[in-house]
Amino acid sequence: MKTHQFGNSGEMLSRIGLGCFSMSGAYGEPDDEESIATIQKAVEMGVSLLDTSASYGQGHNHRLIGEALKGDLRKQVFLHSKTGTIKTLAGSQAQGSGTPARLRQICEISLKNLGTDYLDCFCMSRIDPTVPVEESVGEMGRLIDEGKTRFISLSEASPQSLRRAHKERELISLQFEYSLWTRDVEEDHFQTCQDLGLALMAYAPLGYGFLTGAIENVGSLSKEDTRQKFPRFSEVNAQSNLQKVKVIEQVAARHGATAAQIAIAWTFDQSDFVFPIPGCKSRRHLEENLDAIHISLTAEDRELLDDVFKPGTVAGDRYPPDGMARVNL
Repeated sequence: MKTHQFGNSGEMLSRIGLGCFSMSGAYGEPDDEESIATIQKAVEMGVSLLDTSASYGQGHNHRLIGEALKGDLRKQVFLHSKTGTIKTLAGSQAQGSGTPARLRQICEISLKNLGTDYLDCFCMSRIDPTVPVEESVGEMGRLIDEGKTRFISLSEASPQSLRRAHKERELISLQFEYSLWTRDVEEDHFQTCQDLGLALMAYAPLGYGFLTGAIENVGSLSKEDTRQKFPRFSEVNAQSNLQKVKVIEQVAARHGATAAQIAIAWTFDQSDFVFPIPGCKSRRHLEENLDAIHISLTAEDRELLDDVFKPGTVAGDRYPPDGMARVNL
């Protein structure tokens, strides 16, 4: 497993992490036994960066990880845990999610569910538009002082919010959706990460599974599947986007690889500070994803992929309107 310093933390972490979102029912029925085996296999194979959230399965994900990491395994991983937004009957909202009281409460609940004394990194999932970011980060910093988390970070924050927050208390990373079909961060976030010495945790580098080529018929997704809400997975948009995925498959064929491996390899290619965290819930997909670290794309590959996936050419937004309203604040 290749490693690199994770932002300004001083920690040498695996260049590829494990996102645990799908293990708690996001894409259908969970399989706790296989998920636990997948987490343990990841650690065995050298993965040291695990990403989770207090909101995944309303605590299920944390309890699952806590079970998987019992004993000495906890010391072998860097646990990055997000706060989640506030669930309402209408969906989710960022308003109120960044108050000092809530952040402290979520941290305490997370520690209990994970069965650990500390988090390696506590991350605020979305900027709360009703609370100055300095106030939110200030409280997160006090959690560092109390030994409840070693580091702090933000997710889906704008460059302006990152800079303001970093002045209040040092951040070590930014988590943001980043993949061939979601390239928003390349405009200003990349430069901000470089200026502040932050790692970029690239979540959904496989486009929630779409870029793997495995979803040829979006109508086959269950009604409970979270992806049903995403505009890019609508029948019309999916048909257009599938044409782009065929190009990934062409590049994969040249390398004797899978489309998933090419999509992940592309993220590695962008910068040393990018740490993709593809999600999976089976050992088979884990091993496939980790093999991407050995793929070297050619200049021709990169030129072709960049041309086909030019920013603004993918059909549909990455989130529905309410979700888009909560990002890049």
